[in-house]
Amino acid sequence: MLTAYAAPALMAGTAGVVTGQRDLAVAACTSIAGTSATVAFLVGAWLRHGGRPRRWTIAVPSAAVTVVLVITATGAAALLGWFAAQWLPAHTLVPATARLERLRIDLPVSAALATAIVTLRWRSATGAPRT
Repeated sequence: MLTAYAAPALMAGTAGVVTGQRDLAVAACTSIAGTSATVAFLVGAWLRHGGRPRRWTIAVPSAAVTVVLVITATGAAALLGWFAAQWLPAHTLVPATARLERLRIDLPVSAALATAIVTLRWRSATGAPRT
């Protein structure tokens, strides 16, 4: 999980500093890296399934498993980003800010990348055919 947090934080943080985008540098250590670490943990735990992989995750080609999990995680993260950016300010005392708007992009992109990396690495570690 440390790598899942540190890698995106360093990459996005560096990009924010180099391009002068302070909001990207801040988001790198919060929403981007936090989402990546959380998704990596959840997807990894789901794939491990108590030490025994689910039968379909081994039988189905790795690209198909990756696509299914990436779509699922990205969809969930996009809903969470929408909820934070749109619903919360409209229905609670949380003010609409540029940081909340960033979540609509940061969460799904981070979730997609983390899910793809974790799924592909997990599949190669199980020794299952890479069909």
